[in-house]
Amino acid sequence: MEKQISITKQTRRNFLNLIDSLSVEQLNIIPAGFNNNIAWNFGHIVVTQQLLCYTLAGAVPKIDQSLIDKYRKGTKPESFIDSNEIELLKKLSIPLIDELEKDIETNMFDNYKPYPTSYGVELSSIEDAVNFFPVHEAMHFGVALTIKKLV
Repeated sequence: MEKQISITKQTRRNFLNLIDSLSVEQLNIIPAGFNNNIAWNFGHIVVTQQLLCYTLAGAVPKIDQSLIDKYRKGTKPESFIDSNEIELLKKLSIPLIDELEKDIETNMFDNYKPYPTSYGVELSSIEDAVNFFPVHEAMHFGVALTIKKLV
């Protein structure tokens, strides 16, 4: 899982660089034909990691429930995502992966509940979830790169 975690961190660094290259207004633009924006895609990857690891293992996520409710699967931006919230997501992005690495070592994910993703992959363990991150996060980073061309 070490390589997948490394790839996940790099994707998040790439996302952070993208975010830092745009204004808050640009991060919030929802182009025609899209139902989300760059800020939402970033929040979504941060939240999804917590849900796929902690929630499915019966553990308490390390982020506030309000963030989970706002960025989980099936949501879309309902209001302007301000600079304070974007900064919070940025500050959480890499440290949450660092914490995950430590938590994996403690075997806190032994009660993992299988989950069929909308991508068509079933996750049955923390190893499956960590292996899935590079695909999921790269997909959302690709969407964000596409949106950047339109803003």
